[in-house]
Amino acid sequence: MNYWLMKSEPDVFGIDHLKQAPKKTEHWDGVRNYQARNMMRDEMKKGDQVFFYHSNCDEPGIVGIMKVVREGYPDHTAFDPEAKYYDPKSDPDNPRWYMVDVQYVRKLKRNIPLAELKQYKELEDMPLVRKGNRLSIMPVTKAQWNFILGLE
Repeated sequence: MNYWLMKSEPDVFGIDHLKQAPKKTEHWDGVRNYQARNMMRDEMKKGDQVFFYHSNCDEPGIVGIMKVVREGYPDHTAFDPEAKYYDPKSDPDNPRWYMVDVQYVRKLKRNIPLAELKQYKELEDMPLVRKGNRLSIMPVTKAQWNFILGLE
């Protein structure tokens, strides 16, 4: 099993949106970065655990846990000219963008803010706390995962 962190803006799609979705499951669409796409397409597996991270808000941080319930498949929003994430260069026969389906597991006992995460030596190698890292999806080591859960 692998561990991940996925970012979303809470006013666009937050942990509560996922919790209220049918079967508490939703596709994670709209990723338009090749490195993040490759992780979803090639590395994320059914059963992988994922931290849900709220970004671009008053207090960015880890707010909950979800799991991957469907492995990478073409992101249909790239093919729809009416969709927010439409990409005219993406083709259903040769898709450029991928998504996974995730399912709500639980909220953390408390939100763990980015400012706090940056203070721990145990997390200094985590991409999230490094300067300049703006990826919306990133791997988390098992040690980092367990350390963060211990902060609840």
